[in-house]
Amino acid sequence: MNVSNPMDKKKVTSRKLLKKSVLSGSLIALVIAISPYLFYLYESAPTDSQVWNTYFFDIKTNVYASVNLMLWIWTGKVIPLILLIFWFFTCKHWWYHVILIPIAMYVFQLFSLFNSENGIFDVVEIYYLIPIMMVIIPFVYLIRLKIFDKVVHGIDLKKLDEELERLEHLEDYHDDSLEIE
Repeated sequence: MNVSNPMDKKKVTSRKLLKKSVLSGSLIALVIAISPYLFYLYESAPTDSQVWNTYFFDIKTNVYASVNLMLWIWTGKVIPLILLIFWFFTCKHWWYHVILIPIAMYVFQLFSLFNSENGIFDVVEIYYLIPIMMVIIPFVYLIRLKIFDKVVHGIDLKKLDEELERLEHLEDYHDDSLEIE
């Protein structure tokens, strides 16, 4: 397809972007729609064995009592994590950074599941979240303050900064004039 007119190029580009958007949106909607079924995949695993041999793959666990239990724990972490990641990337609210906190929690929990050799997990992961929360919560609160000041109080922070600089300049000038006397 030879497109020489700039307007035609814009139409082709916008059509391609629309196709990508529809495709990615459809894929996200499909995953969200089937997420309950993905969660319940663990029910197809054997409840009395630590090994599950299928035509496509083999799963073995030494830590858990059965493959069913292992998959139940994994899907209980992976499915909410996937849904939270979708929410984070599609959220248009000003507070969407807070979604990173539960995402980090599930990531830490999954990491501990894969590194757990004694079957103990979900114990200390909350402490790993403290540094993340110490960064995200003040950041979101500052955004909230700026929005609240501008929308509710009608305070324009740029004008406020300019006024403070002007007053500071006057104060410096006043101090200099007192030293001369």
